[in-house]
Amino acid sequence: MQDTTYSLGPLFAELRDELRGMRAARSRTQGAISASWPARRRNADFLELDAILERYDEDQTAEIRSILNERRPAWQPQPATALPGRVASGG
Repeated sequence: MQDTTYSLGPLFAELRDELRGMRAARSRTQGAISASWPARRRNADFLELDAILERYDEDQTAEIRSILNERRPAWQPQPATALPGRVASGG
């Protein structure tokens, strides 16, 4: 019987480097989105963006929603989560 031993060190190092790169890219993207969005926006701007984001899957838009919610004025309520295919009502 032949003894086969595999070294997983190089594979783990490659995976670790790839994950590190993915995290850095995500951080750069989030920073760019956040920096390009001025601190002051009109209520209509937030409502329009909320309507656009409702068309997409929650998982795909989670980071953008998070940034918008950080930038949303305190007096403006956050949108209700709508069921897929339905428009969230304001009241």
